[in-house]
Amino acid sequence: MTTTCPSGQHSHHDVYAAQCPCRALLDLLANKWSALAIGALEDGPRRFGELQRRLQGISPKVLTQTLRRLEDFGILDRTVYPAVPLHVEYALTPLGQSAAVPLNALRSWVEDNIDHAFRPEPAAP
Repeated sequence: MTTTCPSGQHSHHDVYAAQCPCRALLDLLANKWSALAIGALEDGPRRFGELQRRLQGISPKVLTQTLRRLEDFGILDRTVYPAVPLHVEYALTPLGQSAAVPLNALRSWVEDNIDHAFRPEPAAP
């Protein structure tokens, strides 16, 4: 599906253009919690509680918001199974699986290079 630039300023997508709709998708994928949630779903579907345990430090509210945004963009599917209690699973769509590839590479790069990254010394009291 091709999205038309709402500004009409260009005929192709340009993430550097202020009004290009691809900025919203870039913003979503560049978000820490989105990138980590996609990574947590790479091995298959997970329930909300599993995701929350895997993504240490995320609040239930932020996880809910993140999953809703990913679903809105077609990155993941939310499946509700009629059971008592309700059983809900989240899984990557084919689009989400394709986004997982570069995000996985970025996460690996960060883990491999964190010890070489410049970190300023804390200010003296």
